[in-house]
Amino acid sequence: MKILPRSVSENARTYAVKVLLYNIIHMELLPGSAVSENELSEALSLSRTPVREALIELSRINLVEILPQRGSYITKIDYELVEESRFMRLALENAVLNLVCQNIPRSYAEALEKNLQNQRNAQAQKDHDTFLDLDNEFHKLIFEAANKTWSYQIVKEQMVHFDRLRTLSAKSDIGKHSLQDHEDIFYAITRQDSELAQMLMTRHLTRHRTEKEKLLERYPDYFVV
Repeated sequence: MKILPRSVSENARTYAVKVLLYNIIHMELLPGSAVSENELSEALSLSRTPVREALIELSRINLVEILPQRGSYITKIDYELVEESRFMRLALENAVLNLVCQNIPRSYAEALEKNLQNQRNAQAQKDHDTFLDLDNEFHKLIFEAANKTWSYQIVKEQMVHFDRLRTLSAKSDIGKHSLQDHEDIFYAITRQDSELAQMLMTRHLTRHRTEKEKLLERYPDYFVV
């Protein structure tokens, strides 16, 4: 498990949630695996109370399952939840793309271009965690370019189930199209072609359907059946 730095403004529960969420999304805590309050408390240098509160909070969004007298477990990936989160994200992001294609501020166009270069570097180095972070930043920049930062935060909170699938796909080298998809979307934005941009985004956010069988075959124990 990766231990993240704690900011001075974070209370113990918030910090525990942040670390656990990161490790669940980045597949450091694998679907179906048991998690121990005692071991987490020791690893995070926290008492058991904030760790327990963090696990309860994550159980409310179906990332942790708490079984009385048996312990806590990271939930398996549920394709129904993945599909629902993708549905909401696609609806919002295509609406945002329509705004961005009308007039993207130069500073955001440059930021997206720099982000893509960093994605290329991360992919060349097979740095999957950095690539996923840059992937998220790419989409965040699109929302920010349309002055829809609050909308992005809503999408981000609902994307945790989809993000686990994206991580698994990237780390297993099944999802090899993300960088090219981003390049194509950026091209459409610079061309101010909203129809093309939305078509490309729809393709980008539905690739998990074509990858589903490969992932299920390779990682059958990670999924709800």
